[in-house]
Amino acid sequence: MYRLWGYVRHYWPRYAFGGLCLVVTASLAMAVPYLLKRAIDAIEAGMPFRQVAIFAFSIAGIAVVQAVVRTFSRALIFNVGRDVECDLRNELFAHLETLPVSYYQNQQTGDLMSRLINDVTAIRMLLGIGFLNLLNTPIYYAYGLTIMLALNVPLTFAALAPFPILLFVVKRVSRRMMEQTLRVQEELSNISSLVQENVAGIHVVRAYQAEQVAVDRFARRNQILTDETLELARVRGQLGPIMRTASGLGVLVVLSLGGSQVIRGAMSIGDLVAFIGYLNLLAWPTMAMGWMLSIVQRGRAAMLRLEQIFAVVPEIRDEEGVRPAPALRGGIEYRNVSFSYPDATAPVLDGISFRIEAGQKLAIVGRTGAGKSTLVNLLPRAFDVTGGEILVDGRDIRTLPLHQLRSAIGFVPQDPFLFSTRVDDNIAFALDGNGNSAGRDAAVRRAAIAAGVDEDVSGFRNGYETVIGERGVTLSGGQKQRLTLARALAATPQILVLDDALSSVDTRTERAILSHLSESLEGRSSIFIAHRLSTVMDADLILVLEDGRIVERGDHAALVESGGFYAQLFREQQLEEEIETA
Repeated sequence: MYRLWGYVRHYWPRYAFGGLCLVVTASLAMAVPYLLKRAIDAIEAGMPFRQVAIFAFSIAGIAVVQAVVRTFSRALIFNVGRDVECDLRNELFAHLETLPVSYYQNQQTGDLMSRLINDVTAIRMLLGIGFLNLLNTPIYYAYGLTIMLALNVPLTFAALAPFPILLFVVKRVSRRMMEQTLRVQEELSNISSLVQENVAGIHVVRAYQAEQVAVDRFARRNQILTDETLELARVRGQLGPIMRTASGLGVLVVLSLGGSQVIRGAMSIGDLVAFIGYLNLLAWPTMAMGWMLSIVQRGRAAMLRLEQIFAVVPEIRDEEGVRPAPALRGGIEYRNVSFSYPDATAPVLDGISFRIEAGQKLAIVGRTGAGKSTLVNLLPRAFDVTGGEILVDGRDIRTLPLHQLRSAIGFVPQDPFLFSTRVDDNIAFALDGNGNSAGRDAAVRRAAIAAGVDEDVSGFRNGYETVIGERGVTLSGGQKQRLTLARALAATPQILVLDDALSSVDTRTERAILSHLSESLEGRSSIFIAHRLSTVMDADLILVLEDGRIVERGDHAALVESGGFYAQLFREQQLEEEIETA
């Protein structure tokens, strides 16, 4: 909860002013029973109606002023809660952006979404309406008890006699509420994850006609959430009756003892009415205490879940004292690089060493699972090596600022990802500046032409302003791959990495793209992972990976002549092309 106190300190002037308004509101409220006492005493003494009317109009005027100040106090404090909600959500999202890929591999998207939305909203309730009641209840009690003690000490203690039992019961119920709130919020995360997975994979559900299976699974999870929520409601529902019972017992005691004192003449009717009025003023803060405890416990549970995310320290980050390089040209060297995924029984890469100069083209081929994608993912530090080192322009990448390193690398992944926005916004994702600038539009068009997707986009109804579906669902596989290639080219990186980025296009389109790429790659280093060897035949260096090791290396002619795996693969693909063209 320490993080929340930081927000409270940041907004303390508004909290302080809101608290001052609450004091004014309480002061005005406490004046009403006193004026009512004076009015009853005036009636009992036979004073003229004009005098009684003054008290009546005073009470009405106080009610109007109290309403205005009360509204202002709530606007101040509630809006602080909303501002904290906004700040906390921004801070949480910014922190999520710093976490490594390995963190997301072990998390469910729906759970993270639930924490970012539902749990942060619970914090807003805690620092808004919860904080207001936390201030308001002590103020009312301090005022009310002071005046009640001044009116009648024995009657005050008698009216408060049920409260120690009340506090003991509330403490026990509060603990149960905290535990149950955590269970409810965890179930909310589970159901969010289930919905997200089914919506994202709806084409798989439809393909296997598993709609009913998905519906049944959701119904079971939804029933668990309903049961947990009802249990929380039962626990929370105990607080209201307990509070009302304590308040009702207090009124019963006051009427019994106070009434007997009025009959004996030891207390005036006005004093008794005022005393009951003050006791009624304490009734709402007393009942609100249970509601406030519910909000506090929900907020505490939410903050515990958020702290679990904040507690994750990014494994891959800039070390202290890291200085940027003057300008990266793109020379790449792997020195005896090894890598193992956490909990893996064997290394994915073992003893990888090679070097290419700036502007050269490297190709990596091999069977599925040989470690090709892992090898290139180490370059932008999606993961850190577990052995050896990777150098760019002779400098260990761990000594380069992450921003500079990743800005120098254009990465086209094997599984293309597109955002649910306009085509030009997807291509210009890494570009700075105004979206309407002519320079931006020209860069987008050049990148699209180089990636061989300009003709496709021009054929869309709205051209480059066409909004594509989530993850590019409205596009073909080849269009998605070419758009992600255009996005990388638009960023004009010093190093371009294509992880089997042309696998979804036909041979003719591939040749056209490679022809355009030859101009775009002039003076830039490039790494191609490919299964079709036609993509990599002109590479300066070709590496053949097998079980995480380099088993062959050289240019195309040398590898074909050596008669190894590369030569065998090349002959197979030549035969396939001959059959296709026959």
